[in-house]
Amino acid sequence: MGTARELSQGSSPRPATPADLGAIHAIYAHHVLDGLASFEEVAPTLEEMHRRFDEILGRGLPFLALELAGALAGYGYCAPYRARSAYRYALEDSIYVRPDMVGRGVGRALLRELIERCAALGYRQLVAVIGDSANTASIALHASQGFLRVGTLRSVGFKFGRWVDSVIMQRPLGQGDATRPLSL
Repeated sequence: MGTARELSQGSSPRPATPADLGAIHAIYAHHVLDGLASFEEVAPTLEEMHRRFDEILGRGLPFLALELAGALAGYGYCAPYRARSAYRYALEDSIYVRPDMVGRGVGRALLRELIERCAALGYRQLVAVIGDSANTASIALHASQGFLRVGTLRSVGFKFGRWVDSVIMQRPLGQGDATRPLSL
């Protein structure tokens, strides 16, 4: 039951659909309530997840899902890094994997596909804001896909009764900053 075998059986990221949002909501709620990947402390409602999903798709950005053995194993999407116009060529990725599916290549497959899709859309930088400097799995995943650790914001979050860091990682997309961008 290795990663390559599981994902080679036809499981690859696909565009998420509204029908996936129940499972997406459950995965995210777990990470909000039991982990530090998200700095939210109260799980959003299913209706709020629909709103967020519609906002990402409305911007023409990728929102992906990946199934293993007939169940949604994880999802990922990219959103604008910041709202101000000068940031328009930079995105931030978010990836969440169902707890019992961790270590099976789900996050890696989602991140690879997000990188490809965002580069094809003309974006030039992808940023990861990783909750908790002890989140070695997410840091290693991003590093394996060409992200460099560019900073740590120490103790910017307070969750589960303790201070939590954010690790900032970044990788260029396409030509990165080597050329002027085309209009998006």
